[in-house]
Amino acid sequence: MKNIVLGLIIIICFSACEKTLEEVPKDFISKANFYNNEEDAQAAIVGVYAGLQSDFFGINSYLMTELHGDFIFGRGSQAPITIWDQILDQTSIGRCATNWSSFYTTINRANAVLDNVPNIENMDTGVKEQILAEAHFLRALSYFELVRGWGAVPIKTSESIDLSAVEAPRKPESEVYELIIADALAAESGLGEVGGQTGRASKWAAKMLLAHVYLTLEEWEAAAEKAEDVIVNGPFSLVTVENSDDFYNIFAVNTSTEDIMSIHHSETKTSSIPTYIHRAQAIPYNYSSTGYYAWLPDSNSFIGDSWDDNDLRKGFNLYTQYQDSEGLWVPLPETLPVLFKKFITNASGQSVNSVPVYRLAEAYLFYAEAASNANGSPTALALERLNIIKRRAYGFDLNTTSVEDYSSGMGADDFRNAVLQERAYEFLLERRRWFDLKRTGTVQEAFAAAGKNIIDERLLWPIPEDEINNNPAISQSDQNPGY
Repeated sequence: MKNIVLGLIIIICFSACEKTLEEVPKDFISKANFYNNEEDAQAAIVGVYAGLQSDFFGINSYLMTELHGDFIFGRGSQAPITIWDQILDQTSIGRCATNWSSFYTTINRANAVLDNVPNIENMDTGVKEQILAEAHFLRALSYFELVRGWGAVPIKTSESIDLSAVEAPRKPESEVYELIIADALAAESGLGEVGGQTGRASKWAAKMLLAHVYLTLEEWEAAAEKAEDVIVNGPFSLVTVENSDDFYNIFAVNTSTEDIMSIHHSETKTSSIPTYIHRAQAIPYNYSSTGYYAWLPDSNSFIGDSWDDNDLRKGFNLYTQYQDSEGLWVPLPETLPVLFKKFITNASGQSVNSVPVYRLAEAYLFYAEAASNANGSPTALALERLNIIKRRAYGFDLNTTSVEDYSSGMGADDFRNAVLQERAYEFLLERRRWFDLKRTGTVQEAFAAAGKNIIDERLLWPIPEDEINNNPAISQSDQNPGY
């Protein structure tokens, strides 16, 4: 049954020897003989991290967030996701169900850690606190995805180990956010600095999550405070840029100076994203023999002619030509004249990108937006933080006034729109645009600007039928509108 991942391997051993029957088989895994020491606790928390997969909760999560943006079209089997004036097709509804299940699997694994690790006696106290804090962080991150995608959702804070744990009603968004904030605060308190193991949470990742949650809830002062803490006190610095390719120093395999938390890739565990955005053998951006080029840029949106060619992020994110087998540069076909470029593969066919969860540039834009809204108009520091990100985009010195700076005297609404625009350029294909439009109430406005219609029913995703059928506390009347 869904949403319950027991992970129990039961092996019944038969033997004529009574003494053998009295022994606990070494390959029998249960709560009674698993959560015994630090090694077991570390294995359990690694299992929670596995829920993030290689693409920040998996490629289905990427599909349902990125392809709900105003700047993109889907191709082939993913085209129906970008028919915004209709209810989702059955395939996409199935993708939503997969995401729901993935989030609750991660939550259940986190709950198992929180339920069982505190009882381990043979374990260093500091390590135990770290692991528990990581579980709080990952549970908060999962519920943040759920509440933004589906609205009111069931809350589960204990490990589901049998049928008695299935029944759980949808809880109001306010209660879900209360749990998210409590978990994120527990994570912030218990986590340490960025460690040697890339991809694991730190207190700085928890602060970024809190800033993101507070921003979503329009708790402006709290959001600005957390973002400021990361900028001023965190061990991070913005990567400097002189040309478009310098942005690869952010998305390289090794951790960059502005990487707060990312899903990093090895030669054996790669991201799926390059396969979805490139043609096969589109050298030097994709050396793989496969490429669906299923996510297509929409030139009628903000990433078209209105995007200044001098903005180095444009050349980093989009391309119009590639090399053929003889090394000659050839234009993309007229039917598909531009493709996304940010995530690429190298000559060995392996992914060379990291998939960000949070990076320092976002702290600057979190602060700018939150501080302006808290003040009722942009403060001098909010304006400066916004301009620092824009200066980098043009290859200018970060701390020197430039001709591209946004000017002072902007009103609160104009400034918010400027921040939203910079976020759109800065975090293209980083799972931000759709939720940014939702939280700012600008979905209809943005889609209209791109010449598209979107129905309100698409603002929330469908509760999976399996959940309705198997959860006694939820019925069809609890389904989101339109489904």
